[in-house]
Amino acid sequence: MKLHRPLSQRQEALNERSLCAAILALRTPDEAKAFLRDLCTPAELQALSDRWAVVELLGQGLAYREINRLTGVSVTTIGRVARYLTAGNGGYEIVAARLRPTRHG
Repeated sequence: MKLHRPLSQRQEALNERSLCAAILALRTPDEAKAFLRDLCTPAELQALSDRWAVVELLGQGLAYREINRLTGVSVTTIGRVARYLTAGNGGYEIVAARLRPTRHG
């Protein structure tokens, strides 16, 4: 998060919307991979991948300590992901629900 915000909140919101539209324009996992590798630093991409792995493991009912053992993700981050799963914006659950049939079908 930037400490100095040269852009207005409105412009920040427009930029976020534009990023979301760019993500929606991706058609394949390979396109998404290329886009994310261009957009994110390796550390940012690893953090995103770790959080998504936690979402999937929480969905399987694994305990925080077991997820930590399997992934190396801190228990604090696991707790944060779990909190967003139950009281966030619903994004994790939307995607997880849409992917469930393709993973088990």
